[in-house]
Amino acid sequence: MSTPPSGPGATPPGKGLILDFGGVLTTSVVACTRAFCLREGLAPDAFLNAVSVDPVGRELFADLERGAITQEEWNEHTAPLLGVDPVDLLGRALADLRPEPTLTGAARAARRAGVRVGVLSNSLGSEPYDPYAGYELDTSYDAVLLSGRYRMRKPDPGLYTIMLGLMELPAEACVFVDDSARNLTPAQELGMAVVRATQPAETVAGIEALLGVDLTGQVR
Repeated sequence: MSTPPSGPGATPPGKGLILDFGGVLTTSVVACTRAFCLREGLAPDAFLNAVSVDPVGRELFADLERGAITQEEWNEHTAPLLGVDPVDLLGRALADLRPEPTLTGAARAARRAGVRVGVLSNSLGSEPYDPYAGYELDTSYDAVLLSGRYRMRKPDPGLYTIMLGLMELPAEACVFVDDSARNLTPAQELGMAVVRATQPAETVAGIEALLGVDLTGQVR
């Protein structure tokens, strides 16, 4: 067993940081999908409306996140709602998504400081488009939970309980970060401290305050 780090920037053992993926470890999903809509000749919020307002599209997206349908099935059934080609629809919609350097750097800094860092994400499938490719989730984080593997989706409280088991920490030792307010509620009810992700620097400041560790000065 490794010895917990000590010195400036270190934090006592037994702390955990759980991060959402899209909109936290990545650049803005909203900006990304608006760029897609402009390329496709759609209204800027057409994609967001299709997956969150339209009742058929909303249920399709929930089924994708739960792993009840494949990404290819989602592409086929969602494309008619938008009036676009279904081929690799999700990949085209998220083509501009990139790692968010401030948050990915903070995650690395937290691990160096002795914090266990995990990812809790509503999954989007991995074929034909893998949204997680290039993020090295398996090697850069201590625990990763993708919702489709468990046939649930955030904010289902059961996912948060499973995640705590993977983290091997009690809720009170963990900080949970998500860009959706509704996904924070179950974490709070379990006893986790929470941060609503907004601007990256503000998000990291909130994490630092709750963990009691300097991440900004340790980012590299």
